[in-house]
Amino acid sequence: MPELILLRHGESTWNLENRFTGWIDVPLTPTGREEAHSAAAALRGAGLAPRVLHTSLLSRAIETANLVLADLELGWLPVRRSWRLNERHYGALQGLNKAETAARHGEEKVRIWRRSYDVAPPRLEPADPGSSDGRYDDLAPDLIPPSESLKNVVERMLPYWYDGIIPDLRRRGTVLVVAHGNSLRALIKHLDGIADDAISELNIPTGVPRLYRLDDALRPLEASYLGDAGEIEARARAVAEQGRAGGKPSAS
Repeated sequence: MPELILLRHGESTWNLENRFTGWIDVPLTPTGREEAHSAAAALRGAGLAPRVLHTSLLSRAIETANLVLADLELGWLPVRRSWRLNERHYGALQGLNKAETAARHGEEKVRIWRRSYDVAPPRLEPADPGSSDGRYDDLAPDLIPPSESLKNVVERMLPYWYDGIIPDLRRRGTVLVVAHGNSLRALIKHLDGIADDAISELNIPTGVPRLYRLDDALRPLEASYLGDAGEIEARARAVAEQGRAGGKPSAS
């Protein structure tokens, strides 16, 4: 039975500061590193041993994945990386504090920018992935977004699901994907068949593995988070609170 493990990276420095991060590259906090160790313990406790790893090109996902693999003594695992698993590009909002932005523009406007399916935030001009290094050198300039809605993320993520992840599920059986809140929301929307107008309610906690057991056609048979239910709920609630004018940085 194929198994797909989805893991949002641990808390980053800009999660802690309640900032829109997008394609800006920021590291994990000490709490984020502890979340990665906790995720590894949950996988070990469930008897799960990934056979291949997929990550984005952003350091917070890569660092989380490296910590998990080290704890599981799987540092030799084959690794695939793709910009298609990057976080949603938040355009001109990148770097701004979410609560301050809500106070300035109104909570409803920020909710739409953060959570609506097909409305993108204000564009960043000129389009810039937020990095001056070479990770996007091979990417055609017109593929680098100036801003993205979740719909845009679904459209750029699905080709990787079909061409990158599905072949590994068929060949290797158990696949670990370490990515971001919105790239994983896009994949979960596809897997679970979540409607466009319902996806805004999905909050993915940091550092908590989500396990899918799939049938031979790679349709979900069951899905669940691994770990303490109360802790998982608290982390998801913290994600939901970030866009409010009086919202506090995530404590997880």
